[in-house]
Amino acid sequence: MKNKNLLLIFTRNPELGKCKTRLAAKVGDTAALEIYKFLLEHTVSITKGLPAQKHVYYSEAIWKDDIWDNDDYHKELQLGPDLGTRMLNAFQKGFNAGFEKIIVIGSDMYDLSQTDLEAAFAALNNHKYVVGPAEDGGYYLLGMTSLKKELFENKTWGTETVLSSTMENLKNDNYFLLKAKNDVDHYEDIKDIDAFQRFLKHL
Repeated sequence: MKNKNLLLIFTRNPELGKCKTRLAAKVGDTAALEIYKFLLEHTVSITKGLPAQKHVYYSEAIWKDDIWDNDDYHKELQLGPDLGTRMLNAFQKGFNAGFEKIIVIGSDMYDLSQTDLEAAFAALNNHKYVVGPAEDGGYYLLGMTSLKKELFENKTWGTETVLSSTMENLKNDNYFLLKAKNDVDHYEDIKDIDAFQRFLKHL
């Protein structure tokens, strides 16, 4: 294995009524699905050129023919009853396969660029962990050079306590904090961004 960097991309299968439900409450299921597909395309654009192995973890089922090119992205299924277990299993599998730096991101970050991801991997040269705090109290990125199971345990996933609980786990460790960014969960997250206006015309 020549590249010891692994990017895990956690994604939901883009199906009507099943993705971006908090956003859908305001904009409707159809617009929420279109917005999510747009975010997936953005995630492809910022990861396909990244010098790392890339594993896409699907929530429901692995889709062979979709926007994730089979030559660029290795496809896996998320396993476990909650997000923490699913991420833990993915990190565990990556370290067992011999990767030395592993980072996980979601697929709903319009604010993220390839440069940000390269900076996160670079931070792991001198730090054991890297965290990208989200403005809603969660995180948009988590990376490590060795597995720390506590980061995936005793969290109330999807709430504003995830980041503070994660930082508490890391308080005695050598970690690097990236700039806070905004992920897309609610109408308020996108209503003032030009790129999303075409999805909001019906409101």
